Amino acid sequence: MEDKKGAFESRLGFIMAAIGSAVGLGNIWRFSYIAYENGGGAFLIPYFVVLLTVGIPMLILEIGFGLRQRGSAALSFARLDRKWEWLGWWAPIISFLLMTYYTVIIGWTLNYVGYSFFQSWGNDPETFFFNNHLGLTSGVWEIGNIQINILITVFLVWAANFIIIYKGVQDGVEKASKIFMPLLFILMAIITLRGLTLPGAMAGINKYLTPDFSRLTDSKVWLAAFGQIFFTLSLGFGVMITYASYLPKKSDVVNNAFITGLGNCGFSFMVGMGVFGVLGYMAHQTGVPVDEVITQSIGLAFVAFPKAISMLPAFQTLFSLIFFLALFIAGLSSSISLVEAVVANLMDKFNIERNKAVILVCGIGFLGSVIYTTGAGLYFLDIIDHFNMQFGAALVGVVECLVIAWIFKASRLREWMNPISDFSIGKWWDVLVQYFIPLTLGFSVIKSAIDEFIKPYGGYPISALSMGWIAAVVLIILAVWFAKMNWANERLLNQEVK
Repeated sequence: MEDKKGAFESRLGFIMAAIGSAVGLGNIWRFSYIAYENGGGAFLIPYFVVLLTVGIPMLILEIGFGLRQRGSAALSFARLDRKWEWLGWWAPIISFLLMTYYTVIIGWTLNYVGYSFFQSWGNDPETFFFNNHLGLTSGVWEIGNIQINILITVFLVWAANFIIIYKGVQDGVEKASKIFMPLLFILMAIITLRGLTLPGAMAGINKYLTPDFSRLTDSKVWLAAFGQIFFTLSLGFGVMITYASYLPKKSDVVNNAFITGLGNCGFSFMVGMGVFGVLGYMAHQTGVPVDEVITQSIGLAFVAFPKAISMLPAFQTLFSLIFFLALFIAGLSSSISLVEAVVANLMDKFNIERNKAVILVCGIGFLGSVIYTTGAGLYFLDIIDHFNMQFGAALVGVVECLVIAWIFKASRLREWMNPISDFSIGKWWDVLVQYFIPLTLGFSVIKSAIDEFIKPYGGYPISALSMGWIAAVVLIILAVWFAKMNWANERLLNQEVK
């Protein structure tokens, strides 16, 4: 079965694919804003503390477990014990739901590559984005029409995923990662350098990095760092377990995890410099404080940046093309890993060929994306994403730590990984994955659940928010249902791994 699924040809290929999975749209538009909102330069302290105590230890856990068990997430947990197989399905099902709307955002970036040629957003990028591009309706239950321009680009994104993953691990995932990641770095380096050299850029950089050390005693800042690290590293999605299973049996684990984690976070920091440099220039040109031009999430990418690009003294079209092409590549590199995690599960469980699994996943995934291309698509996207991340991937992380660290045994995995890694980890890692990570991650989930009842998310009506809760529960039911199905190849399931 390993031959059918394929394997990475080189360590570089794995690292590029792993970093490609970790580096996504959130690194470009979310990190810098989160840092600014949570203490500026002081935020880097909790950010790197959480990276070293949660992010990299979890990467070691997932990569080590996937390499040791030699299978997709479902196969890896089923080989541990059939009663834990549902956990191996829960993570990729979350990935699949994520892909139904993540591809839509990637599609928007492709639309904006086209808009860049004529600066189609004009003098009012906000109205253009919400009214002209999205056709946003007045409420979540007013579905509106399908935006054909978005539907087309979403189809192209799914088609790109189909072509790359259809070609397999070496000829598809690995080759694409080796092209996309260097190209993405070059594009973002150009944006960063340009952002740093614009008039007024330092005002933006100062806002980004000025430390407010008083925020370090605020638990919300630490929770923000926790959430940013956990989700940006693709933890809890079954991706790293799957990718690690494609490595040669005696591959390094520990150093690969450190390279992936540090590479991802270094990229985020670099991009933040460029983003805030451009925002500083925008503030300089308009004569308003930097605080008033800073927006979060999609507003930064599709409203603030187009407005800033229109103000550039020269090469507006070229800069715009570079920026939105970089967003597209960042999104596509992440989406490949999420789809591959689902495909690998289907191949292992049902013993089907890669081509059939890819057709199934991409076909159903595209149909699932259609609702997000309607006038109410942004509302659905916002609600489903909130619950999928807060009560999906985060909960998977808690259970995953408890199962691998306590049932499989953290010490057993550590003693197996150390001899094959470039450098060893000590018993401190056992303590982190057995106690610290599940407790802190569990606290984050519980606090989020309490907050949901105190103040309903986003001001949406209860009827709309119930959709998010239902989706979170249905994912678990589907995971259990898939786990109870018979394995098409019992020999694969019972194959001894050493």
